[in-house]
Amino acid sequence: MPVSQSGNFLHLNYNPMVQTDISQFARECNDWRETLRSHRDELHQMQTTLQKAVNHPLSREEQTELEHLQNQLHIQLINVHDLKHAVKIHNRKLDYEVSGMPIPQFSDNVSAYHENLYDNYQLLESTISDLRHDLDHFVHAVQ
Repeated sequence: MPVSQSGNFLHLNYNPMVQTDISQFARECNDWRETLRSHRDELHQMQTTLQKAVNHPLSREEQTELEHLQNQLHIQLINVHDLKHAVKIHNRKLDYEVSGMPIPQFSDNVSAYHENLYDNYQLLESTISDLRHDLDHFVHAVQ
């Protein structure tokens, strides 16, 4: 334990809960970014699968569905990119908020923003799952 110049022990005001929250938030950010990278790769693979599946003439309805799926894939790629970037910035902010502070802490805004990112992450997960299902259904229908 640190000792002051007068020889008395200094009491460090350390809150392990805050440190745990910070490290947990950082781990979650890293996990989300890794999953988002996987989703990006999967969406590119889905684009390829879609292109290969429509190597023959399509009906008007099939063409409309194809265009819808292509647009959704493009939109979700943008959403993945934007969310991955937001998570990266948030993780940097976590690092900044605790760096150089004798008592690691972060504001309620950071915690609320983390929860908001998590909500967006879950929504994107659900949307990609739905898109995966729609694409599989379409590919099987046109083959």
